[in-house]
Amino acid sequence: MSFLDQIVSRLEASAGQRFLTELRENGSVAVTGRDLLSSIAQARRFLSARGLRKGDRVALLAGNGIRWMVMDLAIIAEGLIVVPLYSRQAPSELVTMMKDCSPRLICCGDAALRDSLIQAWPEAPPQVLFDEIFPGEGAGGAEALTLHAVHPHQDSDLVAIIYTSGTSGEPKGVMISSGNVAHILKCTSDRLDILMNHRAGQDRVYQWAPLNFAAAWITTLTGLLRGSSTFMNTDLNRIAKEIREVQPDYFVNVPALLERVRRAVDEQIWKTGGVVRTVYAHAKAAYMRRQEGKRNLADSAWLAMANQLVFPTIRKKMIGSNVKALISGSAPLNLETQLYFKMLGIPVLQVYGLTETTAICTMDDPRNYEVGRVGPAVPGIEMKLGENDEILVRGPNVFPGYWNRPEESAKVLREGWFHTGDQGELSPAGNWKISGRIKNLIILNSGHNIAPEPIEDELLNLLPNAQHVVLVGNGRSYLSAIVTGSATGDEVQSAISTVNSSLPHYKQVRSFRITTEEFTAQNGLLTANGKLKRDAIAGRFTDEIEEMYRAKKAV
Repeated sequence: MSFLDQIVSRLEASAGQRFLTELRENGSVAVTGRDLLSSIAQARRFLSARGLRKGDRVALLAGNGIRWMVMDLAIIAEGLIVVPLYSRQAPSELVTMMKDCSPRLICCGDAALRDSLIQAWPEAPPQVLFDEIFPGEGAGGAEALTLHAVHPHQDSDLVAIIYTSGTSGEPKGVMISSGNVAHILKCTSDRLDILMNHRAGQDRVYQWAPLNFAAAWITTLTGLLRGSSTFMNTDLNRIAKEIREVQPDYFVNVPALLERVRRAVDEQIWKTGGVVRTVYAHAKAAYMRRQEGKRNLADSAWLAMANQLVFPTIRKKMIGSNVKALISGSAPLNLETQLYFKMLGIPVLQVYGLTETTAICTMDDPRNYEVGRVGPAVPGIEMKLGENDEILVRGPNVFPGYWNRPEESAKVLREGWFHTGDQGELSPAGNWKISGRIKNLIILNSGHNIAPEPIEDELLNLLPNAQHVVLVGNGRSYLSAIVTGSATGDEVQSAISTVNSSLPHYKQVRSFRITTEEFTAQNGLLTANGKLKRDAIAGRFTDEIEEMYRAKKAV
């Protein structure tokens, strides 16, 4: 039975149960299993009438919502290949992706998205709006339940082409098979069973990340498979408010969001002042000393007071009282941030994976996890270290290749192993740690190879007013840093001095420049999911970089 057959069976078995709730500014809209089956059937009739054949690509360009998931499932059920696209991405980049995969049809969430696409690509394939596919709320009728039969899927059949973010060069279309998805959904569901202590009843899940990203897609499919009640964000500005209202059992985060939450709590308590600030500050210091194996006589008292008077209030205001854990992925999480949430009594479980591994390779075990690591390989998946400590992966989660790029596929799929491009290490307990990206290595003219990410994370942790820290220095004699945001020169210099004190000479940062220019996806300095485009940043700040090395400003 394919993963889609399993999801349909779950929807049938719980036809009256609410599965998806779309959160809107003026209220929410919820749909049951029966509603979803009806809408999927309605979308399938529309697609079938277009004369599409098995293997044809259908692009899905829309913001998060119930209709997005309905279309995704309908496209796959028809034996077609869904190409999910980021609705906030630049039209020119979207056109590049679509020209690469040649969709027969483009499904747009609204007229504005369609119009921006047509303006950038007048020769685009036929486009259709969601309102044309679903002309009325609840349309489809109960009789649509008889039309649910899924197009037969073999494990090798493609179900999606998901484009990578493209930190350097053009994004590549990652082909995802039915077998890839089936294996990962079983792994995620089994791990969530452990987190929820095999509890009967519906999980409450909050879903905010764009559904075109593999991790968000897999999370939502897992919710449908498990019969969870998933609440879908449609406006990123309402995340904090919605989390408190939804009271989720768990939800998936990215490190940047957790960092922002941590800093916001610090700022709010600093403004509050009084006894709360005193207890909070002393308890934080006591907790960090405990992690370092150092403690004094007063530490236990401060932590006891905080656990009684301060931390419960923070937890309740931040995420409510139901949360079992926060789940973090997409990039390594700062160690101090994971410890901070653990101090508050909120476990942060890490997941590691790439689009090419159907979003997941490792997942923390809720019963026993190592802070600072991303957990063991999930069942059925092998991982090992190759040259330069590169992580290699083999298993049913690994993609079959890049769309229309056999040479690129052959570079990363060798002798049955996927070469991730990530550097890592394995603990004696079997938990992995991600050190950085091999292609991001800075090679000094002394021959030293340096992964920039750990140093950047340490600096950023010490600079609450900074947005990003980017190290440069390829072919140079020392490292320098570009810092964005409103941090002052004295603050940056102090942070660099602190970090340098624990680093060997060749890893020390010896010069810096501050810029107020923000790094965003819109100005081409970040990918669609917030990762640094290092080549683009180096090109944008060529003059500043050259000046740093001419001036030889030592820190």
